[in-house]
Amino acid sequence: MIGKHIFVALTGASGSMYGLRLAEQLCLNGFQVTFSASCSGTAVCLEETGLDLSGDLDKALERLYDHLEINTGIKLVHPDDLFCGTASGSSAPDAMIICPCSMGTLARIAAGTSANLIERSADVMLKERLPLLLVPRETPLSDIHLENMLRLSRAGARIIPAMPAFYARPESILDLVDFVVGKILDQLGVNNDLYKRWGSE
Repeated sequence: MIGKHIFVALTGASGSMYGLRLAEQLCLNGFQVTFSASCSGTAVCLEETGLDLSGDLDKALERLYDHLEINTGIKLVHPDDLFCGTASGSSAPDAMIICPCSMGTLARIAAGTSANLIERSADVMLKERLPLLLVPRETPLSDIHLENMLRLSRAGARIIPAMPAFYARPESILDLVDFVVGKILDQLGVNNDLYKRWGSE
């Protein structure tokens, strides 16, 4: 089982509901979640889910809690707040998940160039040899995308593409989301029954 402090970040790829559902499930399992969305991630989240994470952090956090239907466990931080503890190895989280992870964010992490808190925190996870999980959502993939993912995998990151399975005959979008979120939780060692496992009744 991973430690209790997890950093969840949304960036500008499609698939905001993956990250939101992940944050909800982590809170329900007793984790303390530091949560941030890049500027592009905030825009995509609003477009896809109607959730507005912009503006005053306290008000945005209230909207986030209302959306997730929970009331505790999340610290919302601005993507440019480099004074946040996650920006330093001396106060790194136990794990970090970028979900969804845009190809731009992935490329900057692979190159070691940190333009914001999310990218700097990912850099910290790699240098401290702590769990960094990246959930890319892009298709098709270019050679550059694949090379960047391979480079990050070799550096210690875990690449978990947002690829839901269909053997369980999903009946809703939430079923598809839960398959991917369940796979992420598996990588963290968090027991869950979000999806039907192959061979199970």
